[in-house]
Amino acid sequence: MKVFETMLPGAKLIEPAVFGDHRGFFMESYNEEVFRRHGITHKFVQDNHSLSVEAGVLRGLHYQLNPKAQTKLIRVTAGAIYDVIVDIRQGSPTYGKWQGFILSSANKRQLLVPKGFAHGFCTLVPNTEVQYKVDEFYSPEHDRGIAWNDPSLGIDWPTSAPILSEKDGKHPQLAEAENNFVYEG
Repeated sequence: MKVFETMLPGAKLIEPAVFGDHRGFFMESYNEEVFRRHGITHKFVQDNHSLSVEAGVLRGLHYQLNPKAQTKLIRVTAGAIYDVIVDIRQGSPTYGKWQGFILSSANKRQLLVPKGFAHGFCTLVPNTEVQYKVDEFYSPEHDRGIAWNDPSLGIDWPTSAPILSEKDGKHPQLAEAENNFVYEG
């Protein structure tokens, strides 16, 4: 397994070791000991799985407020996504900055998204399945979001006319979003 730091401190791109032959492949998508050796010590408590039947489905940008904030470990098991994270930790040197990654069933990469980041993705192909682990249970009272098209962020999404849920179409811009994350550098 290879673990790479991203431009946004705390977020990590993970490339699992994949063993393939004429039958297919085998990989460990999660191994607590291996992750711990790479400084990833979160205790994941819930697995989530989404299916987006069309290309251009955009989910996000989502986060949960403290004390129910979530670290996420994201991977794609069918299809491909453009995965975006935004640093929303007040006082962070990268506050309001974003970074995008291609995660796919072909490249098998995973993304660790720490607390204090908004997260969203856009499907690149039909019938895309995303699975992710979280270290805190879902809490509707703490669930928040940021507008996918906030001009202050300037995210370069792969579509200008995404397929959105009603909820995701109504999120405020970062400047107006409720946010209780503070950078602890």
